[in-house]
Amino acid sequence: MRSLRWRSCVTLLAALACAACISVNFVAPPRFAEAWLPDPIRLGLDLRGGINLTLGADIDQAVSQSLSLMGQDIRSSANDAGIRTRLLRHADGRTLEFVPLKHEGIEQLSNLLRDRFGQMAVGSAFSSGSGEKLLVSFRPEWEKQLRERIMEQTIRTLRGRIDAFGVAEPDIRRQGDDQIQIQLPGVTDTGRALQLIGRTAQLTFHRVRRDVSASGGLLPPGTAWYPLVEGTRSWTSATRTDLSGGLVLDREPLLSGQDIADARPAFDERNQPCVAIQFSARGADQFERVTEELLHQQFAIVLDGVVQSAPVIQQKISGGKATITGSFTTEEAQDLAVVLRSGSLPAKVSVQEERTVGPSLGADSIRAGLVAGAVGSIGVMVVMQVCYGMAGLLANTMLVFTISLLFAGLGLFSATLTLPGIAGVVLTIGMSVDANVLIFERIREEIGRGLSMARAVAAGFREAQSSILDSNLTTLLTSAVLYQFGTGPIRGFAVTLALGILASMFTAIFVSHLLFDVWVNKNGAVNCGLAPHVSGTARRPRPPHSHG
Repeated sequence: MRSLRWRSCVTLLAALACAACISVNFVAPPRFAEAWLPDPIRLGLDLRGGINLTLGADIDQAVSQSLSLMGQDIRSSANDAGIRTRLLRHADGRTLEFVPLKHEGIEQLSNLLRDRFGQMAVGSAFSSGSGEKLLVSFRPEWEKQLRERIMEQTIRTLRGRIDAFGVAEPDIRRQGDDQIQIQLPGVTDTGRALQLIGRTAQLTFHRVRRDVSASGGLLPPGTAWYPLVEGTRSWTSATRTDLSGGLVLDREPLLSGQDIADARPAFDERNQPCVAIQFSARGADQFERVTEELLHQQFAIVLDGVVQSAPVIQQKISGGKATITGSFTTEEAQDLAVVLRSGSLPAKVSVQEERTVGPSLGADSIRAGLVAGAVGSIGVMVVMQVCYGMAGLLANTMLVFTISLLFAGLGLFSATLTLPGIAGVVLTIGMSVDANVLIFERIREEIGRGLSMARAVAAGFREAQSSILDSNLTTLLTSAVLYQFGTGPIRGFAVTLALGILASMFTAIFVSHLLFDVWVNKNGAVNCGLAPHVSGTARRPRPPHSHG
């Protein structure tokens, strides 16, 4: 009796928790219960509609840029230490060449690199036509870690942009070494979403080369031509090159936008939309140093390879504040502030695959899934009722309880219901009654052997339990493998299947056993529809023959 009490309490608590978790999908919970109840079940991209993107990240380009910025830091530290040197870029993009202006500078620079820049590998010095050179590159183990950090930062940046864009429950995950999969359920403005996600937003500051002539289209090493954004006003005829619509700048940036702490849309003195940026403490110091070095010179603010503005520095700028002007609309200024505030992408990304699912297609999928689930459930319930009578009614009750626990688990673990997930629900229906069939048939065998109803029920659950556990645990292991190595839709199926397995094991082994025990205690030896099958024709025993 004591066993019945605690099992009844556990079952009642599970039923109440299940009802509370499912109720949030139909009615708004009271305020005092909001913190304790899960959110409504989320629908996946294939049910709700939206965008599925596969992005490729250019990790090599990001590593090359990090090497370039490291070269600027090394040169700045060398200058502070009294080592005058020139910085060149190797053709492979993975090696820096430092040319000290004095012969003894090679040894001094080597010592500086070993003391302050342990992540750099210093190659042997050699002489060339331009003087002695020192080759510097990233250490292999450091470059490997850098690639991992770049990929992680790219994913975090994309997540921050999508959250700022207002997409509910996005799914962002890494695929392989340089691919990212993004699912945006419920997104209708496809063009703006693609522009916001795919925009690199790499902000760099370059010195304008007023002394370079671009006649003939030939530019000296270390310089490059950058186009001007349409409507740019902050340049003069004295700084314009022979190449129409662009400026010649130093290829290596003086400062990057990686140290931006904040970015907000604003309006300039002409009441035109612009973006006000605030650097971090490290970025503010570098910005102050750059503006002091380029006093009364012109430098360009370049965003994604396009010159946004090219003002002349009138004084050293302290405080780390700057403004990006251009022919922005209010919405463009807001989007640019979002991508700069959430961080510029460390690696350029490109859309390799794009799939759009319309809301009407998602509604059709939901309708088809509901029909499939309803037909499967009704069919299973009818068969169980016909074959097992009262025990079949108990099995059908457990089936309803199992599906309820499944959907409660989806909400409790913030899982997303997808179209393959609906297939997992339908599969759970069959697996749930499969455990009941094993138990019922075992009870029938025990009754056929002449055991009482109570002993047959105990033996049936005891003997069938090992088979149920073995079959369900192997399926649960398969679900774990699918979730670990599968992509979005496959993971949705794995989650639903795993929750269904756990729910069916609980209802079949624990709750169903409880209900059978309650039946036996109240009805004694009355059979509940599990009478053994009788095969053949019953015969009366013959009387013994009498002789004589």
